[in-house]
Amino acid sequence: MTFLQHVLEPPSYGFKKADGSLYIPSKKEIFSEFFFRTNIFKTPKNWLSFVSWSATLSLIIPFAIFMSYFFSWKLMIFGLAYSMIVMGTHGTIYLHRYSTHRAFKFTNRAYLFFARNLSIKVIPEEIYVISHHVHHQFSEQAGDPYNVHGGWLYCFLSDVNHHPIARNMSEKEYLQLTRLMNHTGVKLNSYTQYKRWGSLAHPARTVAHYALNWAAWFGIFYAIGGPSVAFAIFGMAVIWAFGVRTFNYDGHGGGKDKRVDGVDFNRRDLSINQIWPGYVSGEWHNNHHLYPNGARAGFLWYQLDLAWIFVRVYSLLGGISVYRDYKREFHRDYYRPYLASKKLKRAPAVGSA
Repeated sequence: MTFLQHVLEPPSYGFKKADGSLYIPSKKEIFSEFFFRTNIFKTPKNWLSFVSWSATLSLIIPFAIFMSYFFSWKLMIFGLAYSMIVMGTHGTIYLHRYSTHRAFKFTNRAYLFFARNLSIKVIPEEIYVISHHVHHQFSEQAGDPYNVHGGWLYCFLSDVNHHPIARNMSEKEYLQLTRLMNHTGVKLNSYTQYKRWGSLAHPARTVAHYALNWAAWFGIFYAIGGPSVAFAIFGMAVIWAFGVRTFNYDGHGGGKDKRVDGVDFNRRDLSINQIWPGYVSGEWHNNHHLYPNGARAGFLWYQLDLAWIFVRVYSLLGGISVYRDYKREFHRDYYRPYLASKKLKRAPAVGSA
């Protein structure tokens, strides 16, 4: 058994059947697990799931205020652009390529702090990073925390039902787990604190980070355009907060093989490159699964990668000291051989009329 096979707390219905295949829970089982794992009265170790979903649901308040008192089509489009592009790209940069895959390094902690707080905070690092390592190791196998074969709801509520870290780790195992998070800017719990809170992050520091991040950004948006702009952006942020939880199901074809020859070169799983998440956040998902620790995922001429543009610009400004770019390897190992095979198929047979 590898380390990543047991770093997540299994749901009550389990990840696997007795024969090792994926256990697909009923909707009742999924909702039951969700409400149990967000119940801080059952155990304070449920705090992280509670805080994460409380933050997401709290964004409904500015959304309702905006729609009731400040609505305009112009502001709504502006807020949606921020939600989809800025928050989406920031998630790709900080949570995905840096925090999980270490595709680049920040020059110092000041540059990291700035990048970490470059948009409204929604997803706690711990919930994203650890589970994503497991996802890549066991993609679409039993144990994948957002296994597309489990269904849409299985993926949508996976951050609560399948992402929390195991609560019975030894001190040696816990210290090994901290190595996956010790570069992110999150101050991690001691083993004694982990035994109390069941998490890598501490609740007081996490809540304080949310509060300061939200207060700072609300103040900035208020200064830019008054309450209408502030409520428009925070209100539309709820769209990304819910939408990001649906991505992995869609990004793996909804469990169907939607890979396209000449577009999706990774054949180890069902991940696909999609235009919308590609353009708004740089998430060319099949390319990413091909080179998980790369700072760039847009390899073809039309694959705009805003996250990669940020990495390059931040690097030129001195904020990033080193990064990994696999575009040359992609073209050498996949795209040029594909074009050569297409040309060979089109060539007329020797001796034909």
